Amino acid sequence: MEDVTALTGPLHLLPDDLRLSLEANAVALAAWNDLTPLARNEFICWVTDAKRAETRARRIRRTQEELEEGMRRPCCWPGCRHRERTGRV
Repeated sequence: MEDVTALTGPLHLLPDDLRLSLEANAVALAAWNDLTPLARNEFICWVTDAKRAETRARRIRRTQEELEEGMRRPCCWPGCRHRERTGRV
């Protein structure tokens, strides 16, 4: 798995709990590795934007499920609040 935590720039840091869940799921990990940096940012921001631990855990589980289903962005979420209208971070 690519270590996005070592990268700087527009990428969000991959939280440990999300990283561990992806490493434990080969199908989701393969899909994750196929995503663009912007798509990864969307999932990371969606997970880290949760206010409650229960919500965060549910979003991590849904991230795995959505990646397994071939989705490339979190379903039913307006998008990363850090992204400008131009698509830049």
